[in-house]
Amino acid sequence: MKWLKDEDFIRGNIPMTKFNIRVLTIGYLGINQGDRLLDIGAGTGSISIEASLQGAKVWAIEREEEGVQLIKENNDRFATDIDIVQGLAPEDLPDIKFNKCFVGGSGGKLKEIFQYLEGHLEDKGVLCGNFITLNNLSQFLTLLKEYGYKDIETQLIQSAYMDKIGLLKGQNPIYIVKGVKSNG
Repeated sequence: MKWLKDEDFIRGNIPMTKFNIRVLTIGYLGINQGDRLLDIGAGTGSISIEASLQGAKVWAIEREEEGVQLIKENNDRFATDIDIVQGLAPEDLPDIKFNKCFVGGSGGKLKEIFQYLEGHLEDKGVLCGNFITLNNLSQFLTLLKEYGYKDIETQLIQSAYMDKIGLLKGQNPIYIVKGVKSNG
């Protein structure tokens, strides 16, 4: 399995899930050939691209016009087949079923996203989110429990990259959270 490096992606001023977080997130999602992934708050599309390259059918939603353009450019660059939606979650999300969902950005609508997933994420479907704020982390964990998700896992990742002169540059700590939908 070949993983894309950060520098492989076309980037702009939109946040991108960095390499080490992307690899862990795809691992938590358990992406397999034939999965149907919804990527909410897709940013540059790095999670969408990696998942598509591993055989998932991907729908990516992004509210920022620049982000949508970057996803399109990256989709073309890597010859993936991602359905790209410019809009807001959950009101502009497709009316189809998914077995995997990633939340990279929620626009402050985590509760509404969970309500949408009640009818659109299959039983035993995997929901994973990345968060940089404690408020969003706490709300996501609370909603996972309220909606009866099982096998909840949370991990804090703190990393640093060495620059060209040998200085380590710290990255924002990221919380990765995963839960499995259970209808009973």
